[in-house]
Amino acid sequence: MTALPRHRGLAAGSLALTAALALTACGSSDPAPEAAGSPAKTRTVSTANGDVEVPVAPKRVVVLDSGELDSAITLGVRPVGATHSATEDDFPSYLPESETKDITPVGEIANANLESVAALKPDLILTSKVRDGDRYEQLSKIAPTVMTEATGSAWKENFQVHAQALGKQAEAKKVLATYDSRVAKVTEALGGKEKAAATDVNFIRFVEGAEIRIYGKQNYIGSILADIGTGRPAITDKAKDGFSYDVSPEKIDLADADVIFTSTYGDPEKAGTTKTMTSGLWKGLKAAKNDKVFKVDDRLWISGIGYTAAGKILEEFEASMTE
Repeated sequence: MTALPRHRGLAAGSLALTAALALTACGSSDPAPEAAGSPAKTRTVSTANGDVEVPVAPKRVVVLDSGELDSAITLGVRPVGATHSATEDDFPSYLPESETKDITPVGEIANANLESVAALKPDLILTSKVRDGDRYEQLSKIAPTVMTEATGSAWKENFQVHAQALGKQAEAKKVLATYDSRVAKVTEALGGKEKAAATDVNFIRFVEGAEIRIYGKQNYIGSILADIGTGRPAITDKAKDGFSYDVSPEKIDLADADVIFTSTYGDPEKAGTTKTMTSGLWKGLKAAKNDKVFKVDDRLWISGIGYTAAGKILEEFEASMTE
């Protein structure tokens, strides 16, 4: 799961939300009974909050996390609204600008502005309990809300839920086939399964306001490395809940590996990226000595959490490993 800073509670008052909700209902009336044999207008999706009735073909989708944004665009759906990360005001640059330029921002991840969401009159909202579980009732009053349990390592399962909610199961099958083909290509480029397994790869994330994270196996990037079949250093087995093993700059030698990928969340100076990567301990790492340290985009490799991001990660990973 991608770590985000804690945010204060929703600032807008309940009267504003009530007014915004009223907009979505303006002019509506109870639907007339459907004629016998007419196609259904809704279908049931199993979610982390139980079964939810969603439109058969949703037209105005709002997504409240980066994984949901990736899923929607991967499946050919352009959301009308989406959240962004706390450190950025725009949407991830790895996504096609043509697909994101008309999306309306509705606040930060895990702190969406509910009035902004309601004003868009969505017919479907996609998010997760870990991000918006405490706002489920309010969101559900705006539009059918499909929540997965969490994010990160469950990204493939979440994608299937998103595909069901969007009515894009056929497209999802094609996406999975493309991903599997790309993974096989990258593994082959590394010299095959045995050679890939013999190469230990670490991912280190520098986080502003927190310790350095040596990523374990139970997270988004860990699952992609597992699919490729690379080796992982023993330190990754000590990761808390499989997510990460956190260290200070004075213990960065614990991150030693054949290959190291790094990213930074926040300001590199405040996150300790510059200080750590110019230290003697860092320069003593095997990967550093062999020029096998690669800096990558945090919003892609850590926050993408979807198949479009995964495709680009595989491309960059292969390019770095075979240069």
